Amino acid sequence: MARINIQFTLFSAFYSPLISTISGGFLKEEGLEPEWSISPPGVSAIAAVEDGSAHVVQSALSQGFTSLAKGETPVAVHFAQINEMDGFFLTGREADPDFTWDKLEGADVVLFKGGQPLAMFKYACHKAGIDFAKINAINPGGAADIDKAFRDGQGQYVEQQGPFPQQLEADGVGHVVAQVGTQIGPCGFSSLAATREWLASDMAKAFMRAYKKTRAYMNETPAAEIAKAEKSYFPDIDEGVLTDCIATYQQLGCWTPHVEITRPAYEATLDIFEYNGTLKERYAYEQVCADPPATD
Repeated sequence: MARINIQFTLFSAFYSPLISTISGGFLKEEGLEPEWSISPPGVSAIAAVEDGSAHVVQSALSQGFTSLAKGETPVAVHFAQINEMDGFFLTGREADPDFTWDKLEGADVVLFKGGQPLAMFKYACHKAGIDFAKINAINPGGAADIDKAFRDGQGQYVEQQGPFPQQLEADGVGHVVAQVGTQIGPCGFSSLAATREWLASDMAKAFMRAYKKTRAYMNETPAAEIAKAEKSYFPDIDEGVLTDCIATYQQLGCWTPHVEITRPAYEATLDIFEYNGTLKERYAYEQVCADPPATD
């Protein structure tokens, strides 16, 4: 088997379409032996593409915007979607079936300090008609730091990707009150990236055959079955919690069956970063994205 090196910038159940290429055996069916890793904190997995240590990585379209803003031609291009919607949840201390976003104004909310998670959250606040500046933001660090801070009593609300919120509920620490993705709508949230040279290879074609099968699997397979296959990748998460998380993402619709990054999703992402004032210009689709490798 040929070894394929995959790296994640962040690792959570939200990225199950890529995780399941491994856990579901789809890469092995195509003759590929996966080796996977997570990039160091604060380092984009794109660095692994640049130094040749990874063939394909989990990233985000905004990475391409950053390179272009520096006047650089991105080394990697984004060729397939992972999630076509934001996958963060808002969790409160108490159950609140009547939650509205204006309750965040004046509240202490544990959040990521920057990057795409914050940009998306600010845009969600804008769409909800509330003033982000009126939120008392608490920024303890990365995902694990955020989880610990809320468990230690900081914040009235916390924003996290699954399965952290579902584990908080299982532990009686909090209750999910809202999904950020439903507030924003479809967009190019997270994606697969690689070099244009690799995308022309036979390995890339084999990977894409596996990935297309995985996309169908994510939508057609019971969440419990997917969670059972993925459980070893989440040793600190209860299998039932992982099942609930995957079922929620299936219902959210972020794992749409098609693999390509659509132009409407790309334009929506431009809208979000333009609102945040971080775009120098609206970059053309072709500057950031490429078509998926042919599989025939």
